[in-house]
Amino acid sequence: QERMPQTPPFAAMLDSSSYNRNLYQSKEDNCGGLYYHDNNLLSGSLEALIQHLVPSVDYYPDRTYIFTFLLSSRLFMHPYELMAKVCHLCVEQQRLSEPGLDKNQIRKIAPRILQLLTEWTETFPYDFRDERMMRNLKELAQRIASSDEMYRKNVQQLLQNLIRKLATVSQYEEVLAKINATSTDHLMVLKTKPQSIQRDIITVCSDPYALAQQLTHIELERLNYIGPEEFVQAFVQKDPLDNDKNCYGDRKKTRNLEAYVEWFNRLSYLVATEICMPVKKKHRARVIEYFTDVARECFNIGNFNSLMAIISGMNMSPVSRLKKTWAKVKTAKFDILEHQMDPSSNFYNYRTALRGAAQRSLTAHSNREKIVIPFFSLLIKDIYFLNEGSANRLPNGHVNFEKFWELAKQVSEFMTWKQVECPFERDRKILQYLLTVPVFSDDALYLASYESESPENHIEKDRWKTLRFVSEV
Repeated sequence: QERMPQTPPFAAMLDSSSYNRNLYQSKEDNCGGLYYHDNNLLSGSLEALIQHLVPSVDYYPDRTYIFTFLLSSRLFMHPYELMAKVCHLCVEQQRLSEPGLDKNQIRKIAPRILQLLTEWTETFPYDFRDERMMRNLKELAQRIASSDEMYRKNVQQLLQNLIRKLATVSQYEEVLAKINATSTDHLMVLKTKPQSIQRDIITVCSDPYALAQQLTHIELERLNYIGPEEFVQAFVQKDPLDNDKNCYGDRKKTRNLEAYVEWFNRLSYLVATEICMPVKKKHRARVIEYFTDVARECFNIGNFNSLMAIISGMNMSPVSRLKKTWAKVKTAKFDILEHQMDPSSNFYNYRTALRGAAQRSLTAHSNREKIVIPFFSLLIKDIYFLNEGSANRLPNGHVNFEKFWELAKQVSEFMTWKQVECPFERDRKILQYLLTVPVFSDDALYLASYESESPENHIEKDRWKTLRFVSEV
């Protein structure tokens, strides 16, 4: 029995020196509508690129190609359309539909087709939430299984793993919906009787290190559910060569990515709420110092997303205007953190720190050292600008594959980071608080801020009057 081709580990996939050499047998340069330069695939017609994805008896596509093409092809066609074409090509080319097919022939090609389906279902499982995808997958898998008994087990395993993954993501989405509902309910109570349910973060968790660790739990869990395709689907446009239908425009499948961005906003507002809530100045100063310590620990862990959310919460106007409070704070530590996350020169300091964390992660022996949680909004922005910077198609109608190698490099690095398991123990009580405690809206923050330290000018006085009037109505 011939073994399935082995694919390299994910981290090694897209290092720039060899990021698309074929690891098995390679096809001829510039054959059948594919254009190479220095052994790098630069462009090709969509049909030729689809053909290049389909294995044959003596060819298996390089794993980096599979990832890059499956990631970017959705800019040109729905995944279910691609799946239908791949299935059709597999059946046609390998004559899998012929009744008296030679067992040896099947044994040569079946492991390769199964390997391709395994890569697809493991890396882009969310594509298979579409019934049309599932139907095609099952049909091709059954064909392989029925042609030779020895593949039945592999096929069942593949389908079971996929169904388990999809069930897990559905559960996660239900949990998220419940969490959001709880925090909305709490907010209603807070508006009617503020003191009745409001605790504060320091009573729930007095140790900044422990809080940073629980924040890292939330970050890694939410990162883990983001599919690589969500980065591309976030900016799917109408394909100019596609006359009638807008790919994915109807409902962009970026749910987990959006949930993660919402978490960042929630954390920023939570920080601002905790600072503006206490009546006494020294308590507010203590909360600012506490969050500075939490942020510093996030930096040490490699959790840049929580770090940035905390800093942006502390920089919100209702917080930054509390001059008497800030006068009581030892700000040296906060200044260092702000310097690290300074946006000037395109976040040069942060990018340097991120590269350091990424290097540490590559040689790490423990999960603790492997943690890299990027400042997520900036990562999305980088991918967005990479996409905007060059066309998806060249003037001759070919797909600009050079662009998609770059895109895949950025996304595959993220894929490595999101697979790290959190090394810290979960603390249910702290997690519950972080995820469900009510946070103030902008207006409520300003109101709390003006009540803590009176308005200083006419604009602030007018705003305070309006806010008080609205809150009393």
